[in-house]
Amino acid sequence: MQEKPAKVATAAPASFINAQSAITGLRGRDLLSTLRNVAAQGLRHPIRSARHALTLGSQLGRVVLLGETLYPHNPKDARFADPTWRLNPLYRRGLQVYLGCQHQVRQWIDDSDLSTEDRARAHFLFTLINDALAPSNTLFNPQAVKELFNSGGTSLIKGLSHMADDLLHNNGLPSQTTKDAFEVGRSVATTAGAVVFRNDMFELIQYRPMSEKQFSRPVLIVPPQINKFYIFDLSPANSFVQYALKNGLQTFVISWRNPDVRHREWGLSSYVGATEHAMNVCRAITAAREVNLVGACAGGADHCRVAGSLAGQAPDPPRGQCNLHGQPAGQSDRKPCHVVYRRGNA
Repeated sequence: MQEKPAKVATAAPASFINAQSAITGLRGRDLLSTLRNVAAQGLRHPIRSARHALTLGSQLGRVVLLGETLYPHNPKDARFADPTWRLNPLYRRGLQVYLGCQHQVRQWIDDSDLSTEDRARAHFLFTLINDALAPSNTLFNPQAVKELFNSGGTSLIKGLSHMADDLLHNNGLPSQTTKDAFEVGRSVATTAGAVVFRNDMFELIQYRPMSEKQFSRPVLIVPPQINKFYIFDLSPANSFVQYALKNGLQTFVISWRNPDVRHREWGLSSYVGATEHAMNVCRAITAAREVNLVGACAGGADHCRVAGSLAGQAPDPPRGQCNLHGQPAGQSDRKPCHVVYRRGNA
Protein backbone atom coordinates (compact mmCIF):
# COMPACT_ATOMS: atom_id res chain seq x y z
CA MET A 1 0.00 0.00 0.00
CA GLN A 2 1.10 3.57 -0.53
CA GLU A 3 -0.07 7.01 0.49
CA LYS A 4 -2.47 8.78 -1.87
CA PRO A 5 -3.75 12.34 -1.69
CA ALA A 6 -7.35 12.80 -0.61
CA LYS A 7 -8.10 16.18 -2.21
CA VAL A 8 -11.46 15.28 -3.66
CA ALA A 9 -14.67 17.31 -3.37
CA THR A 10 -18.21 16.05 -2.85
CA ALA A 11 -19.77 14.73 -6.05
CA ALA A 12 -22.66 16.57 -7.66
CA PRO A 13 -24.80 14.55 -10.08
CA ALA A 14 -24.76 15.81 -13.66
CA SER A 15 -27.98 17.34 -14.90
CA PHE A 16 -28.04 15.13 -17.98
CA ILE A 17 -28.08 12.00 -15.80
CA ASN A 18 -31.11 13.04 -13.76
CA ALA A 19 -33.55 11.64 -16.34
CA GLN A 20 -35.82 8.78 -15.41
CA SER A 21 -34.11 5.39 -15.38
CA ALA A 22 -34.36 3.36 -18.52
CA ILE A 23 -36.98 0.63 -18.34
CA THR A 24 -36.73 -2.68 -20.12
CA GLY A 25 -39.72 -4.90 -20.60
CA LEU A 26 -41.76 -7.06 -22.90
CA ARG A 27 -43.34 -5.80 -26.07
CA GLY A 28 -47.08 -6.30 -26.22
CA ARG A 29 -47.01 -7.46 -29.82
CA ASP A 30 -44.70 -10.34 -28.91
CA LEU A 31 -47.10 -11.53 -26.22
CA LEU A 32 -50.07 -11.13 -28.57
CA SER A 33 -48.24 -13.12 -31.23
CA THR A 34 -47.73 -15.94 -28.74
CA LEU A 35 -51.38 -15.79 -27.72
CA ARG A 36 -52.43 -16.07 -31.38
CA ASN A 37 -50.22 -19.13 -31.85
CA VAL A 38 -51.76 -20.78 -28.80
CA ALA A 39 -55.30 -20.00 -29.97
CA ALA A 40 -54.54 -21.38 -33.43
CA GLN A 41 -53.20 -24.54 -31.83
CA GLY A 42 -56.49 -25.03 -29.99
CA LEU A 43 -58.53 -24.53 -33.17
CA ARG A 44 -56.39 -26.92 -35.22
CA HIS A 45 -56.65 -29.69 -32.63
CA PRO A 46 -60.15 -29.44 -31.09
CA ILE A 47 -60.25 -33.08 -29.98
CA ARG A 48 -57.04 -32.76 -28.00
CA SER A 49 -58.28 -29.52 -26.43
CA ALA A 50 -61.65 -31.12 -25.58
CA ARG A 51 -59.89 -34.05 -23.93
CA HIS A 52 -57.95 -31.71 -21.65
CA ALA A 53 -61.11 -29.73 -20.91
CA LEU A 54 -62.99 -32.91 -19.93
CA THR A 55 -60.12 -34.00 -17.70
CA LEU A 56 -60.11 -30.61 -16.01
CA GLY A 57 -63.89 -30.68 -15.56
CA SER A 58 -63.75 -34.13 -13.98
CA GLN A 59 -61.01 -33.11 -11.55
CA LEU A 60 -62.69 -29.83 -10.61
CA GLY A 61 -65.90 -31.77 -9.93
CA ARG A 62 -64.06 -33.89 -7.39
CA VAL A 63 -62.58 -30.75 -5.85
CA VAL A 64 -65.81 -28.73 -5.64
CA LEU A 65 -68.32 -31.50 -4.88
CA LEU A 66 -66.23 -33.90 -2.82
CA GLY A 67 -63.73 -31.44 -1.33
CA GLU A 68 -60.74 -33.49 -2.46
CA THR A 69 -57.26 -31.99 -2.44
CA LEU A 70 -55.72 -33.10 -5.72
CA TYR A 71 -53.09 -30.41 -6.23
CA PRO A 72 -50.54 -29.75 -3.47
CA HIS A 73 -49.41 -26.13 -3.41
CA ASN A 74 -45.82 -25.02 -3.03
CA PRO A 75 -45.21 -24.45 0.72
CA LYS A 76 -42.69 -21.74 -0.22
CA ASP A 77 -45.36 -19.74 -2.09
CA ALA A 78 -45.92 -16.78 0.26
CA ARG A 79 -49.21 -15.92 -1.45
CA PHE A 80 -50.88 -18.93 0.15
CA ALA A 81 -48.93 -19.12 3.41
CA ASP A 82 -51.98 -18.22 5.51
CA PRO A 83 -53.44 -21.44 7.03
CA THR A 84 -56.94 -20.34 5.96
CA TRP A 85 -56.13 -21.56 2.44
CA ARG A 86 -55.83 -25.09 3.84
CA LEU A 87 -58.26 -25.13 6.76
CA ASN A 88 -61.27 -23.26 5.40
CA PRO A 89 -63.29 -25.52 3.01
CA LEU A 90 -64.29 -22.62 0.74
CA TYR A 91 -60.79 -21.18 0.47
CA ARG A 92 -59.29 -24.65 0.01
CA ARG A 93 -61.65 -25.33 -2.89
CA GLY A 94 -60.86 -21.96 -4.47
CA LEU A 95 -57.13 -22.65 -4.27
CA GLN A 96 -57.60 -26.14 -5.70
CA VAL A 97 -59.59 -24.78 -8.65
CA TYR A 98 -56.81 -22.27 -9.35
CA LEU A 99 -54.06 -24.89 -9.11
CA GLY A 100 -56.07 -27.35 -11.20
CA CYS A 101 -56.54 -24.89 -14.05
CA GLN A 102 -52.86 -24.00 -13.87
CA HIS A 103 -51.85 -27.66 -14.01
CA GLN A 104 -54.12 -28.54 -16.92
CA VAL A 105 -53.01 -25.54 -19.00
CA ARG A 106 -49.39 -26.62 -18.56
CA GLN A 107 -50.31 -30.14 -19.63
CA TRP A 108 -52.13 -28.84 -22.69
CA ILE A 109 -49.14 -26.72 -23.75
CA ASP A 110 -46.76 -29.65 -23.26
CA ASP A 111 -48.99 -31.88 -25.43
CA SER A 112 -49.30 -29.28 -28.19
CA ASP A 113 -47.48 -29.27 -31.53
CA LEU A 114 -45.88 -25.91 -30.82
CA SER A 115 -42.18 -25.53 -31.53
CA THR A 116 -39.78 -25.60 -28.60
CA GLU A 117 -39.47 -21.79 -28.57
CA ASP A 118 -43.21 -21.20 -28.98
CA ARG A 119 -43.94 -23.69 -26.21
CA ALA A 120 -41.54 -21.84 -23.91
CA ARG A 121 -43.21 -18.54 -24.85
CA ALA A 122 -46.65 -20.03 -24.19
CA HIS A 123 -45.59 -21.26 -20.76
CA PHE A 124 -44.20 -17.83 -19.94
CA LEU A 125 -47.34 -16.04 -21.14
CA PHE A 126 -49.68 -18.27 -19.16
CA THR A 127 -47.48 -17.93 -16.09
CA LEU A 128 -48.11 -14.18 -16.29
CA ILE A 129 -51.86 -14.75 -16.72
CA ASN A 130 -52.02 -17.29 -13.89
CA ASP A 131 -50.16 -14.99 -11.53
CA ALA A 132 -52.51 -12.13 -12.38
CA LEU A 133 -55.59 -14.29 -11.76
CA ALA A 134 -54.35 -15.78 -8.48
CA PRO A 135 -57.09 -15.78 -5.79
CA SER A 136 -54.64 -14.09 -3.44
CA ASN A 137 -54.95 -10.95 -5.58
CA THR A 138 -58.60 -10.40 -4.65
CA LEU A 139 -60.22 -8.60 -1.74
CA PHE A 140 -61.15 -12.04 -0.38
CA ASN A 141 -57.53 -12.82 0.41
CA PRO A 142 -57.76 -14.09 4.02
CA GLN A 143 -54.95 -11.80 5.15
CA ALA A 144 -56.76 -8.82 3.63
CA VAL A 145 -60.06 -9.86 5.23
CA LYS A 146 -58.44 -10.21 8.66
CA GLU A 147 -56.77 -6.81 8.33
CA LEU A 148 -60.10 -5.31 7.24
CA PHE A 149 -61.78 -6.43 10.45
CA ASN A 150 -58.78 -5.65 12.67
CA SER A 151 -58.50 -2.10 11.31
CA GLY A 152 -62.21 -1.40 11.39
CA GLY A 153 -62.28 -0.87 7.63
CA THR A 154 -59.43 1.65 7.44
CA SER A 155 -57.20 -0.80 5.54
CA LEU A 156 -59.74 -0.83 2.70
CA ILE A 157 -59.87 2.96 2.63
CA LYS A 158 -56.07 3.17 2.58
CA GLY A 159 -55.89 0.58 -0.17
CA LEU A 160 -58.38 2.42 -2.35
CA SER A 161 -56.48 5.66 -1.72
CA HIS A 162 -53.19 4.05 -2.75
CA MET A 163 -54.80 2.60 -5.87
CA ALA A 164 -56.21 5.98 -6.87
CA ASP A 165 -52.81 7.60 -6.33
CA ASP A 166 -51.10 4.92 -8.44
CA LEU A 167 -53.63 5.39 -11.23
CA LEU A 168 -53.08 9.14 -11.23
CA HIS A 169 -49.36 9.40 -10.56
CA ASN A 170 -47.69 6.05 -11.24
CA ASN A 171 -49.12 4.98 -14.62
CA GLY A 172 -51.41 2.51 -12.88
CA LEU A 173 -48.52 0.46 -11.50
CA PRO A 174 -48.47 -0.38 -7.77
CA SER A 175 -45.89 1.83 -6.09
CA GLN A 176 -43.43 0.13 -3.77
CA THR A 177 -42.08 3.19 -2.00
CA THR A 178 -42.68 6.89 -1.58
CA LYS A 179 -41.02 8.76 -4.43
CA ASP A 180 -39.77 11.55 -2.18
CA ALA A 181 -38.24 9.10 0.32
CA PHE A 182 -34.92 9.08 -1.51
CA GLU A 183 -32.83 12.03 -2.60
CA VAL A 184 -29.44 11.73 -4.24
CA GLY A 185 -26.79 13.18 -1.96
CA ARG A 186 -29.03 13.07 1.13
CA SER A 187 -30.51 9.61 1.62
CA VAL A 188 -28.68 7.76 -1.19
CA ALA A 189 -25.28 8.29 -2.82
CA THR A 190 -23.93 10.13 0.21
CA THR A 191 -20.29 9.07 -0.10
CA ALA A 192 -18.03 12.03 -0.86
CA GLY A 193 -16.47 12.10 -4.31
CA ALA A 194 -16.05 14.15 -7.46
CA VAL A 195 -16.68 13.86 -11.17
CA VAL A 196 -13.18 13.63 -12.65
CA PHE A 197 -14.14 12.97 -16.26
CA ARG A 198 -17.20 13.53 -18.43
CA ASN A 199 -18.16 12.88 -22.04
CA ASP A 200 -21.38 12.23 -23.94
CA MET A 201 -21.75 8.65 -22.68
CA PHE A 202 -20.76 8.73 -19.04
CA GLU A 203 -19.30 10.52 -16.06
CA LEU A 204 -16.47 9.02 -14.05
CA ILE A 205 -16.67 9.59 -10.29
CA GLN A 206 -13.68 9.24 -8.00
CA TYR A 207 -14.48 8.80 -4.31
CA ARG A 208 -12.65 10.41 -1.42
CA PRO A 209 -10.43 7.91 0.45
CA MET A 210 -11.66 6.71 3.85
CA SER A 211 -8.41 5.10 5.03
CA GLU A 212 -4.95 6.44 5.77
CA LYS A 213 -3.35 4.32 3.05
CA GLN A 214 -4.66 3.04 -0.26
CA PHE A 215 -3.66 0.26 -2.60
CA SER A 216 -1.95 1.58 -5.70
CA ARG A 217 -4.20 -0.38 -8.07
CA PRO A 218 -7.62 1.30 -8.38
CA VAL A 219 -11.05 -0.33 -8.61
CA LEU A 220 -13.45 0.69 -11.38
CA ILE A 221 -17.13 -0.14 -10.81
CA VAL A 222 -19.18 -0.66 -13.98
CA PRO A 223 -22.92 -0.51 -13.14
CA PRO A 224 -25.65 -1.71 -15.51
CA GLN A 225 -26.78 0.82 -18.08
CA ILE A 226 -30.42 0.48 -16.96
CA ASN A 227 -29.68 1.52 -13.39
CA LYS A 228 -27.90 4.24 -11.47
CA PHE A 229 -24.35 4.15 -10.19
CA TYR A 230 -25.56 4.54 -6.62
CA ILE A 231 -26.90 0.99 -6.44
CA PHE A 232 -23.38 0.49 -5.07
CA ASP A 233 -23.80 3.38 -2.61
CA LEU A 234 -27.36 3.20 -1.26
CA SER A 235 -26.61 4.19 2.34
CA PRO A 236 -23.67 4.07 4.76
CA ALA A 237 -25.07 0.83 6.20
CA ASN A 238 -25.10 -1.03 2.88
CA SER A 239 -22.65 0.81 0.65
CA PHE A 240 -20.23 -1.30 -1.36
CA VAL A 241 -18.36 1.90 -2.20
CA GLN A 242 -17.75 2.73 1.46
CA TYR A 243 -16.73 -0.85 2.19
CA ALA A 244 -14.11 -0.65 -0.55
CA LEU A 245 -12.88 2.77 0.58
CA LYS A 246 -12.56 1.72 4.22
CA ASN A 247 -10.45 -1.23 3.10
CA GLY A 248 -7.97 0.96 1.27
CA LEU A 249 -9.23 0.66 -2.30
CA GLN A 250 -9.09 3.65 -4.62
CA THR A 251 -12.62 3.56 -5.98
CA PHE A 252 -14.06 4.91 -9.22
CA VAL A 253 -17.53 4.36 -10.65
CA ILE A 254 -19.06 4.98 -14.07
CA SER A 255 -22.34 6.90 -14.17
CA TRP A 256 -23.99 6.13 -17.51
CA ARG A 257 -26.03 8.67 -19.37
CA ASN A 258 -29.67 7.82 -20.00
CA PRO A 259 -29.78 7.61 -23.82
CA ASP A 260 -32.55 9.05 -25.94
CA VAL A 261 -33.29 9.08 -29.66
CA ARG A 262 -30.17 11.16 -30.31
CA HIS A 263 -28.03 8.26 -29.12
CA ARG A 264 -29.76 5.47 -31.04
CA GLU A 265 -26.49 4.51 -32.73
CA TRP A 266 -24.91 3.51 -29.42
CA GLY A 267 -24.37 -0.23 -29.38
CA LEU A 268 -22.46 -2.80 -27.40
CA SER A 269 -19.17 -1.73 -28.95
CA SER A 270 -19.87 1.85 -27.83
CA TYR A 271 -20.23 0.80 -24.19
CA VAL A 272 -17.21 -1.48 -24.36
CA GLY A 273 -15.17 1.41 -25.75
CA ALA A 274 -16.50 3.73 -23.03
CA THR A 275 -15.48 1.26 -20.33
CA GLU A 276 -11.97 1.03 -21.78
CA HIS A 277 -11.85 4.83 -21.87
CA ALA A 278 -12.84 4.98 -18.19
CA MET A 279 -10.09 2.49 -17.36
CA ASN A 280 -7.53 4.69 -19.11
CA VAL A 281 -8.70 7.72 -17.13
CA CYS A 282 -8.32 5.75 -13.88
CA ARG A 283 -4.80 4.76 -14.89
CA ALA A 284 -3.89 8.35 -15.76
CA ILE A 285 -5.17 9.68 -12.42
CA THR A 286 -3.62 7.00 -10.20
CA ALA A 287 -0.46 6.29 -12.25
CA ALA A 288 -1.32 2.59 -11.93
CA ARG A 289 -0.65 0.18 -14.77
CA GLU A 290 -3.62 -2.08 -14.04
CA VAL A 291 -7.22 -1.47 -13.01
CA ASN A 292 -9.45 -3.91 -11.14
CA LEU A 293 -12.99 -4.16 -12.49
CA VAL A 294 -16.27 -4.73 -10.66
CA GLY A 295 -19.31 -5.21 -12.89
CA ALA A 296 -22.99 -5.87 -12.23
CA CYS A 297 -25.61 -7.26 -14.59
CA ALA A 298 -25.20 -5.61 -18.02
CA GLY A 299 -22.18 -3.74 -16.68
CA GLY A 300 -20.58 -7.10 -15.99
CA ALA A 301 -21.27 -8.16 -19.56
CA ASP A 302 -19.49 -5.02 -20.75
CA HIS A 303 -16.43 -5.57 -18.68
CA CYS A 304 -16.22 -9.24 -19.70
CA ARG A 305 -16.03 -8.05 -23.29
CA VAL A 306 -13.49 -5.41 -22.32
CA ALA A 307 -11.35 -8.12 -20.73
CA GLY A 308 -11.55 -10.19 -23.90
CA SER A 309 -10.79 -7.20 -26.08
CA LEU A 310 -7.74 -6.22 -24.04
CA ALA A 311 -6.48 -9.79 -23.95
CA GLY A 312 -6.60 -9.86 -27.74
CA GLN A 313 -4.68 -6.60 -28.06
CA ALA A 314 -1.68 -7.46 -25.89
CA PRO A 315 -0.24 -10.50 -24.10
CA ASP A 316 -0.15 -8.60 -20.80
CA PRO A 317 -3.25 -6.35 -20.78
CA PRO A 318 -3.58 -3.45 -18.29
CA ARG A 319 -6.41 -5.18 -16.44
CA GLY A 320 -6.24 -6.56 -12.94
CA GLN A 321 -8.91 -8.67 -11.26
CA CYS A 322 -12.50 -8.96 -12.50
CA ASN A 323 -15.42 -9.31 -10.12
CA LEU A 324 -18.93 -10.06 -11.44
CA HIS A 325 -22.25 -9.45 -9.68
CA GLY A 326 -25.38 -11.08 -11.06
CA GLN A 327 -23.79 -11.72 -14.45
CA PRO A 328 -24.10 -15.15 -16.13
CA ALA A 329 -20.97 -16.21 -17.94
CA GLY A 330 -22.97 -17.84 -20.74
CA GLN A 331 -26.34 -17.36 -22.42
CA SER A 332 -27.11 -20.93 -23.48
CA ASP A 333 -29.70 -21.32 -20.70
CA ARG A 334 -32.32 -18.83 -21.89
CA LYS A 335 -34.20 -17.22 -19.04
CA PRO A 336 -38.00 -16.69 -19.04
CA CYS A 337 -37.97 -13.12 -20.35
CA HIS A 338 -35.65 -14.07 -23.21
CA VAL A 339 -38.05 -16.58 -24.73
CA VAL A 340 -40.58 -13.92 -25.74
CA TYR A 341 -38.11 -12.04 -27.90
CA ARG A 342 -38.28 -13.12 -31.50
CA ARG A 343 -35.38 -13.00 -33.91
CA GLY A 344 -34.89 -9.51 -35.29
CA ASN A 345 -36.64 -7.74 -32.39
CA ALA A 346 -33.54 -6.66 -30.56
